[in-house]
Amino acid sequence: MAWFQLGKAKKKEEDRKNIQNGKNTESMGERKSETIKVLGSGCKACHTLYQNTQEAVTRMGKNEEVEYITDLQKAMSYGAMSMPALVVEGKVVSAGRVLSVAEIEEILHRFLEE
Repeated sequence: MAWFQLGKAKKKEEDRKNIQNGKNTESMGERKSETIKVLGSGCKACHTLYQNTQEAVTRMGKNEEVEYITDLQKAMSYGAMSMPALVVEGKVVSAGRVLSVAEIEEILHRFLEE
């Protein structure tokens, strides 16, 4: 079991060293990759949520990348029990339904404007 945790431990150690050296790990590009994700199996509903999310980000004028994750093991690691799912800032904010562009904009305002 310890073998599987080695990567996480190494990452935590690197983050700790960066903080000690005065480096902000978020400014190193890590925050951007964690911001918005669409989890799905690649079905039509999942793809529609991905497109709607991209449209919402564009309408809001945000410079955020939307990542589309179809690897089910990665998707399940977020705790989403049904697909499609929308993840913002590492939290599952919607699962099991396709959100409209307006609904996604509302969610993004709530999470990204804080």
